[in-house]
Amino acid sequence: MQFTRIHHIAIICSDYERSKHFYTNILGFNIIHEQYRKERNSYKLDLQVGEHTQIELFSFENPPKRPSCPEACGLRHLALEVDDIDEAVAYLQTQGVATEPIRIDPVTGKRFTFFRDPDELPIELYER
Repeated sequence: MQFTRIHHIAIICSDYERSKHFYTNILGFNIIHEQYRKERNSYKLDLQVGEHTQIELFSFENPPKRPSCPEACGLRHLALEVDDIDEAVAYLQTQGVATEPIRIDPVTGKRFTFFRDPDELPIELYER
């Protein structure tokens, strides 16, 4: 078996409209498809990330909280690549999104930082 790329990342949110606003209006991901699933009282929103990757944003009633941050077992964080990290950080700050100080990856020498989505999911910006 050979994998060619990551197709999508699934995220469960606690407040669908707040997270939809964050991922579409602040982060600027385009909507591919939005569906309300009546049998689950749940939304599923497919968002385009670059050419080949998608984020699936799900809402469920009363999802459990993340047990710890970021060292809970499972997905640790979502990393997004940007061309200019200074520009990306400045933009996020104009949108009221707090970011950590920019750091240097000791292995690659690339610059990166973290911010959080409305449910405190850590998101990394990694400069290309």
